[in-house]
Amino acid sequence: MLKKITLLYGDSFKGLSKDIWWLALVTFINRSGTMILPFLSKYLKEDLEFTYGQVGWVMVFFGVGSMIGSWLGGKLTDRIGFYKVMVWSLLIAGFLFIGLQYVKTFFGFCMAMLLIMSVADMFRPAMFVSLKTYSKPENRTRSLTLVRLAINLGFVVGPSVAGIIIIASGYETLFWIDGITCIVSILFFTYLVKEKKNTAEEQQKKKMELLDAKATVYSDKPYWIFLSICFLMGMIFFQLFTILPLYHTEQFGLNEFHTGLLFFLNGLIIVILEMPMVNWIEKKKIAATKLIYYSSVLMALSFVVLLYNAWAGILVISMLIITVGEMIGFPYTNTFALSRAKSGNEGRYMALYTMSFSLAHIIGPKLGLDVVSMFGYQVNFAMVSLFGLLAIVLSLWLQKEVENETILKTAETKT
Repeated sequence: MLKKITLLYGDSFKGLSKDIWWLALVTFINRSGTMILPFLSKYLKEDLEFTYGQVGWVMVFFGVGSMIGSWLGGKLTDRIGFYKVMVWSLLIAGFLFIGLQYVKTFFGFCMAMLLIMSVADMFRPAMFVSLKTYSKPENRTRSLTLVRLAINLGFVVGPSVAGIIIIASGYETLFWIDGITCIVSILFFTYLVKEKKNTAEEQQKKKMELLDAKATVYSDKPYWIFLSICFLMGMIFFQLFTILPLYHTEQFGLNEFHTGLLFFLNGLIIVILEMPMVNWIEKKKIAATKLIYYSSVLMALSFVVLLYNAWAGILVISMLIITVGEMIGFPYTNTFALSRAKSGNEGRYMALYTMSFSLAHIIGPKLGLDVVSMFGYQVNFAMVSLFGLLAIVLSLWLQKEVENETILKTAETKT
């Protein structure tokens, strides 16, 4: 039995390119160092003594910056290529993270987060497009899952160590680690992974495709339904990093170390199970739209269980449910987005994909913190559960639209 599991796990990594493995390594280094973000709401509330409303506004500027960065990253990726965008965004972001520790005022922190995220999140659409270049079409989902594995392995290491560092020496050390790992990881990337340049003929072809592709995104009805689902998933998922760390302390008296352990559980499960699960799903040929539906159900359920607040163990149950939902859904939201993109406008498609999550980061934390401030955590969790229900309904609609689209294309091919 153990041998069978080992072979299944090893089989899930076969056929991935060397560049994808290097990209995963670099992502792990970078993600391991991203220690401040899971504790940002606690840092603002407890160290800088911001109000709930002020913390919410900082998160709004975080989301606006992320949205600007995603848009710029997508646009620049289509124009100058993903490689340059990835390198410069992460390099500059490293220095900005180091400087963030010296910002102490509410207005200053809002402006700083706007700038940092505008630069840092240019990386995301560029990285997603890089997967299309460095992996074969049949390996794309597994390549993305390997990068997600690296992110989550870093997430196992980062918050767990961060909780100990905060207790031992405060938050300032984390800003240095965040910045330095950004810089180190991108220097590794430039050394290990070389830019793939297009020939003059390919560049001319891409220019022509860009002219033809601009309107494609905006007339893609299934894609806009999909983006709405991603937005709702983001509204649910970002509660993990904004509302729940505060809830852990105020409802159950947990400290940063305990919160770090819950994040550790999330990351550890993903590291162990996600690659074999994706490999198994690909062999079963389950449609991405169906997986997105299952993910929506689980994400909604993870907050329904939090309506019971008399036992701290419910936090573990909630984390287990949302982790499975994340594993089933997130690799296939990326795959679905890339599958809809036409050659020449991948950056634009992936920018809109990442912007849907950025918009959730603008609205979600502020809305959640305002609801918590006025009505308490349970009302907030009920609201988030309703977001999940809406995502389920939209997922069913998306399935129907894609099925109709497939039937129409089949009919056109026959005629």
